[in-house]
Order: sequence, then structure tokens, then C-alpha cells
Amino acid sequence: MEKIDNIELEYLKTGDYDALKNAMLEAYSNLNNAYWKPNHIDSLVSKFPEGQVVIKIDGEFAGCALSIIVDYDKFDNKHTYKEITGNYSFDTHSEDGDILYGIDVFVRPKFRGLRLGRRLYDFRKELCERLNLKGIVFGGRIPNYHKYLEELTPKEYIDKVRRKEIHDPVLDFQMSNDFHPARILKGYLEGDHESDEYAVLLEWDNVYYEKPSKKAAIKKSIVRLGLVQWQMRLYKDLEEVMQQAEYFVDAVSGYRADFALFPEFFNAPLMAATNHLSEPEAIRYLAKFTSEVVKKFSELSISYNINIITGSMPEIVGNKLYNVGYLCKRDGGVERFEKIHVTPDEAKVWGLQGGNSLKTFDTDCGKIGILICYDVEFPELGRLLADEGMDILFVPFLTDTQNGYSRVRNCAQARAIENECFVAIAGSVGNLPKVHNMDIQYAQSMVFTPCDFAFPTNGIKAEATPNTEMILLADVDINALRELNQFGSVRNLKDRRSDIYVLERSSK
Repeated sequence: MEKIDNIELEYLKTGDYDALKNAMLEAYSNLNNAYWKPNHIDSLVSKFPEGQVVIKIDGEFAGCALSIIVDYDKFDNKHTYKEITGNYSFDTHSEDGDILYGIDVFVRPKFRGLRLGRRLYDFRKELCERLNLKGIVFGGRIPNYHKYLEELTPKEYIDKVRRKEIHDPVLDFQMSNDFHPARILKGYLEGDHESDEYAVLLEWDNVYYEKPSKKAAIKKSIVRLGLVQWQMRLYKDLEEVMQQAEYFVDAVSGYRADFALFPEFFNAPLMAATNHLSEPEAIRYLAKFTSEVVKKFSELSISYNINIITGSMPEIVGNKLYNVGYLCKRDGGVERFEKIHVTPDEAKVWGLQGGNSLKTFDTDCGKIGILICYDVEFPELGRLLADEGMDILFVPFLTDTQNGYSRVRNCAQARAIENECFVAIAGSVGNLPKVHNMDIQYAQSMVFTPCDFAFPTNGIKAEATPNTEMILLADVDINALRELNQFGSVRNLKDRRSDIYVLERSSK
């Protein structure tokens, strides 16, 4: 190939027809009459000019990609090329459709090896994202199939291509560009004897697609997290505790944070008045404040326009003691979460019971999960939440020693990697010498990310100063998770071997 001075991607024009026809005759030399007529090109350019693009190298026609938008629900999964194009009239094109359907893509033989096909596919992907379509679909020829027609079914052929046991230039290229085979189409393209008229329906999902909504509210892609690293100190009463809590809510909302995360048992200083009681009696005394705390946090979430994760507090239900927290949304909604696994010390000293409720929460910033402290050390919980679509996992915690903190920290970071999500942890610092079983605290609040190119190399987005009262703010990009899920260098969620193992909730 001679030196190239210029490669241009431009929209197809009707004046390009002669060059287009000659290029198709070169590209499809094994097919009879494999070129579009002038009326076909006029129709495509007229109906959907944005979808027709050509590549020119130093002004010479090198390749082309043609496409339409279709309302995919109107077509059978076993459609033919003739049906999807409306008998080649392209009357099936609809501006209100939801799928970009690939009509044709080719590169002239003399220009192959320059990755021009990838450029054309990338253009289609960008167009699909820009138009907010669900994805791209097309029927891919399998031109080498005729060599194996007598010994392999189309499905067996595709499986062998997947495993690199057979080379199919078209299918290999399409799968390397993130298109996944969905099903076999029989009798797809009339006259395609090389493929025995079989095709593979290939799909590419637009991970940025947002279902049109009549509501004014739009879920954010960039979400700001505000973590409160709370200083344990003695407070006179509940009002004083909530004054300090409001101070932090005011601070993080002033930076336009979407979430404020408080630590586990942040209101424990109120137990200082119960030193004459046993530990079980003291924690039950603390539970008396929970409903008032939740009420106040809900008011703060509305007035400061921020979603508040209240950390956790003791709560008595049917005379049983649980460790619970609340999500107070800025739209006024309030939802409850429970600590599933209580530590041996919590069970022995306070008589806490493990909860039974595990779920994700829908917010204006996407779907979130919340696990309290020890719960994050059980990977099954995070995976169940990830299977429900969790984007951000919040972990309020309380640890007294650096050993305990390291368990929470390291497990939280593992959850971010294996579940392809963000994880925010917030804990308390300082000492409470006048509260039994809550004497010392150790914490370093952090925000973790997966470890891939779109994220910090060490998987740490932000970290607080250890054992210092402060707030920590960090922006996380939800769209980066979508891209990671589809195109990451590793894909922990997609690559699970469900043929060997499964994880499911107990029916008990």
C-alpha cells in the first residue's frame, strides 16, 4: 500500500453512485448482481442521510456502510433481508424506531488490512448512541459455511468459529467488534450460495440507551458522593447530635453532592447516659431515638436536596433488636435496610439479631445497594445486589481496631472489582471512654472503583485522612460502568460460568 495522505469519513451522496457500484462489484465478486441500483441509494439518502457513510482514501472510494432505523418489535426474530428492507424499498425505515439495522457494509479489496471496517462499525455505534437507540442489529453472512455444509449445522459452525477452530472472515471480524450472535436466520439473503442462504443475527447493545420518559427527572450519569467521617464525642442530647449531623449535610450539599453517607451507629454517644445499665439495656435505650432520627434526616434530605444514607441505628421490632438504617430520598421517600450478619460481639454483648431484608433501591442517580459493615465481608450479598442492577454500593461501618477496618476495606474493594460497581465506605473516628463496648474507633473512609482503563489503576477514587473528622467528596461516572460491563479488559459479571455454578436467594 502506498503512502496515505488523507482518510475521510463522509456522508454518502447520490453523486457517489458510480464509485459505489464499482466498489460493490469488487467487494462482492462472488455474488451475482451484488450492487444497489440508483433508486435504492436515492431512497436511503433521502430517508436517512445520517445512516449512509463512506470512507475515502486520498479522495478514492474505499468502503461504505448503509443502515436504517426500524421498529424492531414489528419484525419476527426469523425475518429475512427482503422483509427487513421492505422488499428493498426501505419503507421499513422509521424515525420513531428503536434499532439501527445494518443494511450493508463493505471495504474494497485493495484497501483491506487498514481497519477501515472497524471505522465504519465505530461510526454506527456512535450514531446509535447519539440517536439514543437500543442497539445495532444485522444479518451477518457466513461465506465459508459452504465448505462445511455436509458435516456441520450452522450452529455447530458458529460454535467452532467462536472457539477459533474455524476461520470465518466475516463472522470473526464482527465478533471482534463486540457484536454477539443471537440466532441463526435461514433463507436470509437470496442468492447467497456461499452461506447456503444462512445468516447469523448479530446484535450490539447500546449501554447508554435511556428509555424515553415523560417525567422531567432524568437519572444522572455523573454522581457526586459525600462521605461523612464522623468524630465520636460526647453529646448532651439528641438535638445536639442532629445539629452536628445537619452541619455535615449542609457541608456536602453545599458542594452539590447527590448522596450523604453516615457511619454505622453514629449516634452511639447518646449511650453515655446509660453507664448504670447493662450493655443490652443501653443499646435498647439507644433504639428509642431511632424513629426521631429518621424523621429528622428525612426533613434534611428534602430541605437540602440530597439523598441521605443514615448509617445505622438499633431498632426494636417485636421485642427483637436489629441493626438497621434508612435511605432518606430527596423526593421525600424513605426506605429501610437491615444488617444481615451481626458480628459475634454484637450478638453476645447486645443481643442483636440478623436481619432478613436484602434489596436494591431506585434513586434519581441509579440503582444502589447498602450493606452494613460486616455484611460487606460476605461476597454473596454484593453479587445478589449486582444481579439486580446495582451501580453504587454504600457501606456504613464501625470498627474499633485497624484489623477490623482492614477486613471491611479490603472486602469492599473486592466487591467493586467483582461486581463492576462503585463502593463507598464511611466510618467513625475518635474515642468514647464513657460508653461501654464503644471505647475506640478506627476509620478511613474511601470510594473504590473497578480496576480498568476508565478508572484509577489502584481502584481508589478518593480516600479520607485516617482517624480525622472530615468529609470526603468524589464524582463517579455511571456510564463508565456500562462500558466496562461490555468492553472491559475483563468482564467479571458477563464471564461467570453459570454452566458450573449459580447464586440464588433462599426460598425460606
